[in-house]
Amino acid sequence: MAEEADRLLPIANVGRIMKQGLPPSAKISKEAKETMQECATEFISFVTAEASEKCIKENRKTINGDDICWALSEFGFDHYAEAMARYLHRYRIQEEQKASASLTRASSSNISACSEGKYWDSQ
Repeated sequence: MAEEADRLLPIANVGRIMKQGLPPSAKISKEAKETMQECATEFISFVTAEASEKCIKENRKTINGDDICWALSEFGFDHYAEAMARYLHRYRIQEEQKASASLTRASSSNISACSEGKYWDSQ
């Protein structure tokens, strides 16, 4: 039973996601949460396994977001694949901006430290 629970998505997270689409006064039974937990976990495993097969055929070890989008399309979930591709595109842009800002801050900090004489030996 512990092995089963370890492979499933956390029930609290599943419940929170389910609540998002309901009116505030709506209730969700434990049975409904557990059913959705099992289905969502199985769906993720199913899509990931398909993406993994693609990576194995291409002699790659790492599954990326594009592989997940491909797997979703393979199963006929084109609508979800397109939404995921849009999200992935925005995510990559955001990560590039973070990296760029981080480099800019590091560069500024090095220039500042250099101008303050922190990189010269004071003898």
